[in-house]
Amino acid sequence: MNEQNLTAQLKDIKPLLEIPDSSYYIYWGLIIVGSLLLLGILFFVAKKLWENRKINLAKGYLEKIKAIDWKDAKHSAYEATHYARLLATDDRRKELFSQLEPMLEKYKYKKEVEEVDQDTLNKFNLYVQVADESI
Repeated sequence: MNEQNLTAQLKDIKPLLEIPDSSYYIYWGLIIVGSLLLLGILFFVAKKLWENRKINLAKGYLEKIKAIDWKDAKHSAYEATHYARLLATDDRRKELFSQLEPMLEKYKYKKEVEEVDQDTLNKFNLYVQVADESI
């Protein structure tokens, strides 16, 4: 009788139910989304820093071009050409640089040069003023 009672009780026990477990996929999904978010933030921070670096370089070039001493015409012409070329990034500055460069050429490539004439200095000062306004 004991055995019959026991088998009757065992017939009432149902098999284990399979519970769907998606925690593995949720875990990796969260890691991927978090990684993409972190990469996106890093990209925009790096982009902002790069843009600020370009602005700071232009400001540095502008300060150097303003500090040119025209007593040594040959050295000053080389320096002015170098920094003016670096600052010529938009159409207006490129056009002014293309007008200024031939004026500075006559003070370069010669052993002895005369003082810089007023026309060249005026064109140079106009270029510096335009560059200062646009930066």
